[in-house]
Amino acid sequence: MEDVSDPPFRFVCKQNGADLMYTEFISSEGLIRDAAKSMKKLDIFEYERPIGIQLFGGDIGHMKEAALIAEQARPDIIDINYGCPVKAVACRGAGAALLQDIPKMVTMTEEIVKAVKLPVTVKTRLGWDDSTKNIVDVAERLQDIGIAALSIHGRTRKQMYKGPADWTLIAAVKNNQRMRIPIFGNGDVDSPEKAKMMRDRYGVDGVMIGRASIGYPWLFNEIKHFLKTGLHLEQPTIENRVEVCRTHLMKAVEWKGVKGGILETRRHYSNYFKGLDHFRDYRMQLVTSESLEEINSLLTEIRETYGEFFHSID
Repeated sequence: MEDVSDPPFRFVCKQNGADLMYTEFISSEGLIRDAAKSMKKLDIFEYERPIGIQLFGGDIGHMKEAALIAEQARPDIIDINYGCPVKAVACRGAGAALLQDIPKMVTMTEEIVKAVKLPVTVKTRLGWDDSTKNIVDVAERLQDIGIAALSIHGRTRKQMYKGPADWTLIAAVKNNQRMRIPIFGNGDVDSPEKAKMMRDRYGVDGVMIGRASIGYPWLFNEIKHFLKTGLHLEQPTIENRVEVCRTHLMKAVEWKGVKGGILETRRHYSNYFKGLDHFRDYRMQLVTSESLEEINSLLTEIRETYGEFFHSID
């Protein structure tokens, strides 16, 4: 997820049960130009493994070259993004735009599979729109040229993120007797119950979680515990929320320095404390403060203020 799944975010997700993670998607054009922002996204750490580097682009030669550059960062997987629906990506012939040119998608994937020594996985959608939901055929063709696994988001590009995800076509891919590779489902998995339903009803090999984990990395362990026991873990307390938020902040500071780390973490505060009454003043202070000491003090105050509030309810 662009500007979300960076190393600090991945650290808290890994600490809370994520099994396999991917970097933010990285522009092939940025990598071959040695652009600083793109190169920074190649940063991976041993604690993250297994970790995949996700690439996007519209030029076959440039994608192949970028995959070779990414391989030098020593990930466990090279992943190709054919699913991003945003206009800035799709209008450049990248991401979900390749759903309009399946032969080019297949050729691009094959060139990358041949070029790198690592397993290559693909993330895509059901199709470009309702008239082109050809994912069953696309999955077969991608498998036949050597991808190691396929993740499918249960919407078309035209849908963006609107409406419920359609997992029936993901199931059709998984239950296709020709398919041998793992199939992962993505879209609307925001609770242990939904994850169990996706596994039991649709038979996928795993679920990919994106937006639901933003500000709530506890979801990974909650799902794993529920699948194993049928029971729910206790919801994170204010102390848990503050602790993980603080860890996220400190990891960001380690990665990008004090100024950069503070800026990177600002987008996450509202998510960590979603649902707290009268939180607006704290949020404004958190997103405007430029002092690490002040932010840590605010987080301590939040823990004390809302901890007392919750105890009084109990």
